[in-house]
Amino acid sequence: MRAWHPASLGFATRRLLAEWGYGARLLLRLLALAPQALARFGLVRDQLFFLGNHSLAIITVSGLFVGFVLGLQGYYTLQRYGSSEAVGLLVALSLVRELGPVITALLFAGRAGASLTAEIGLMRAGEQLTAMEMMAVDPIRRVLAPRFWGGLMAMPLLAAVFSAVGIVGGYVVGVLLIGIDSGAFWSQMQGGVDVWSDVGNGVVKSLVFGVAVTFIALYQGHEAQPTPEGVSAATTRTVVWASLAVLGLDFVLTVMMFSI
Repeated sequence: MRAWHPASLGFATRRLLAEWGYGARLLLRLLALAPQALARFGLVRDQLFFLGNHSLAIITVSGLFVGFVLGLQGYYTLQRYGSSEAVGLLVALSLVRELGPVITALLFAGRAGASLTAEIGLMRAGEQLTAMEMMAVDPIRRVLAPRFWGGLMAMPLLAAVFSAVGIVGGYVVGVLLIGIDSGAFWSQMQGGVDVWSDVGNGVVKSLVFGVAVTFIALYQGHEAQPTPEGVSAATTRTVVWASLAVLGLDFVLTVMMFSI
């Protein structure tokens, strides 16, 4: 058994602080590169298509089935209290406040985040980033920044699609299958959902999740070991850390938005 030494703790702490410091500087630089990235919007548009459009299928299908489940469970729960007509309100609030941004971010981390990490990690392993630096091309500005802003733009759009499809799913189950009055379904939703405090806060959440997930994916890919095992481990870390970051940030944002 290897003996523990106090110097090991100090070395691990110093390395962790150095990683956090580098990560914070990289995030600030990506945010500062917004004018340059948006000036070459073609690069951002390509990443928006790659990250958003290619994730649309899983987002749509997942949102539909989540809406089915919410409509069914909401009806059985509200029926006990004679408020089954409020299923539309329950489905809409659940989606725009919580489930839409959170589940979209988790799916985005598993699909697009892992793809970004693998792509950047393979560029690191193939020394493409080093070649850019040798040609006086900044890889952070040319490679990372367009992907960062593309992911940031894609997340709110995907969350909106998820919520909209989920509401349709709740309508199909609640109105078409169970038989709730269609007018009551939509009127309860329209009267109970506030654009700013509900939909607006959901958009803010999706933006924050987009920053967190995309940055973690890019950071892990940029710092991956240039080996197949290193890229594989970085991809795994992306999914794990991005998922934990989304759930933790969701709690913090919910406290700030709805409890104060």
